[in-house]
Amino acid sequence: MKRIDVIATTISGSLADWKKVEKIVPLFAEHGYPDVKLHEVDSHAAARAATCLALKEGGRIPISAGGSGTFRAVLEGCIDSGVELTEIRLGFLRKGSADLIGKVLDMPDEIGRAIQVFADSITADQYLSADILRASSPASEEVPRHFIGYGGAEIFGRIPYYTENRYTKYYKGILSQFFGDIGPFMTGLALALVERLLKAPFQRKTRWRIMADGQPVAEDAFQTIMLVNGYLGPDLPYSDQPLGSGEFYCFGLRNLGAVRLPPQIKHARDGSIMDDPDRWGLVPIVAKERLELIPDHGKPFSVNVDGGTFMAQGSMLFERVGKIPLIANPSTAGETVNV
Repeated sequence: MKRIDVIATTISGSLADWKKVEKIVPLFAEHGYPDVKLHEVDSHAAARAATCLALKEGGRIPISAGGSGTFRAVLEGCIDSGVELTEIRLGFLRKGSADLIGKVLDMPDEIGRAIQVFADSITADQYLSADILRASSPASEEVPRHFIGYGGAEIFGRIPYYTENRYTKYYKGILSQFFGDIGPFMTGLALALVERLLKAPFQRKTRWRIMADGQPVAEDAFQTIMLVNGYLGPDLPYSDQPLGSGEFYCFGLRNLGAVRLPPQIKHARDGSIMDDPDRWGLVPIVAKERLELIPDHGKPFSVNVDGGTFMAQGSMLFERVGKIPLIANPSTAGETVNV
């Protein structure tokens, strides 16, 4: 019988999400998986450590029960363990804000249906292969991070300031309860946008140089820079490529002035910006191995790495460094691969 390790953060997601944890082990047992260990942790660092230990002890099916930050921590724990990543089946149980990857994997939000899908997928070994990206800044003291999903700078890089400190974990739960799992992200985006509009008259525009696979591909002032690892569902409707396509995608939103910023964000948010990118200042970039963001100043700057803040210095580097299988709903069979 296959062993399953569920790593659950105690404070993430909506108020209803917090009640899911106690049901996980009994539901797995009902579906024929009695060997399930629940690791309840109160920080991303603890989630990373618990995952690493579980894999070193022989586990090969870690399931992240939280939001994007928890998932990133569990992924890091998989890498820390030294286990060959192709042997691992990494799961995303939706219990947090902006459960983008969980949606792409077609995992239900309702806990009973979710566990049934996990059991069926594990039995059939249904998974989607995803590229792993590493985020680093050579001149910064920040430790490199690995992630699957999204990142960005400027307005996008400022969003985690409003969504990821310890106190906002509580109001994130309330926002998620009333406005869905994307509610906290939208609140963070709105606050970052207001901050930008208020400060714009007093700040000079930063010019960015963007390098893709060692070649200069763009140089301009951008209101926001967003990076995605492939298709992340209708909430970030940019790339239509799968997460394991072997390339990743950057979109710069040119700084056309404060007056144009609100409509730019509106069209970016609903995806209609893709219909007329020149009008709204969208600059699309594709990278296969590495992408570097270089501002025209030497000051530290905030970068969003899958929903968390990374303080970069001098430049920010994103690299594609490997692949890992993600447990996927059998209904996505057209995009899954069986060993």
